[in-house]
Amino acid sequence: MKDTVELIKKHKLIAIIRNVESEDLLPLCQALYDGGVRLVEVTFSSDGLSDEKIGRDIRLISEHFDGRLVVGAGTVITKKQVFLTRKAGGKFIISPNTNRSIIRKTKKLGLVSIPGALTPTEIAYAYSFGADFVKVFPTEALGGEYIKAVRAPLSNVPLLAVGGVDLANLKEYLKAGVDGVGIGSNIVHKGYIEQKNFAAIRCLAHEYVEIIESN
Repeated sequence: MKDTVELIKKHKLIAIIRNVESEDLLPLCQALYDGGVRLVEVTFSSDGLSDEKIGRDIRLISEHFDGRLVVGAGTVITKKQVFLTRKAGGKFIISPNTNRSIIRKTKKLGLVSIPGALTPTEIAYAYSFGADFVKVFPTEALGGEYIKAVRAPLSNVPLLAVGGVDLANLKEYLKAGVDGVGIGSNIVHKGYIEQKNFAAIRCLAHEYVEIIESN
């Protein structure tokens, strides 16, 4: 668990994979890896995809990359999903909300806990429950100035910015003091995946990684 925490702090970027066909997962992840990404989140779905299917996707990535690319789960709202992630070789749990029982289950299974929160009260509660990082979500309506303001009294809480982070504002969030960002369709571009244009995704990933490494 400690190693995963350090990897998140080092690489700062978690690419969010949502509703991607299993046949596209490995070429997509290879493109992300070639672009410099070292952490990916596979999200559980509310659109009819079974939890077991997501578990199989996490296992596929985990076994293929064998530690070179660290995989975790997103949109985790049940203890079953935490268990399936651990069983599949996932290393971290990301949720859209703060749920004390999910955080406790995550920690009990030796995984990194990243619940979602927005207000200072929610962020402080999430951290007090044992979260390793707190995902500030959604950040797009509030921006880097909000992160900077929150960090002033809560500088001890490692924060991730998720929601609307792109090439234009990534530097703003880094300067505001986040420990990392989660980025979905701005890297994991649906159109490129449909076109099997994984080279374009590799180039996108490289652009984000380049900004992070230079700031």
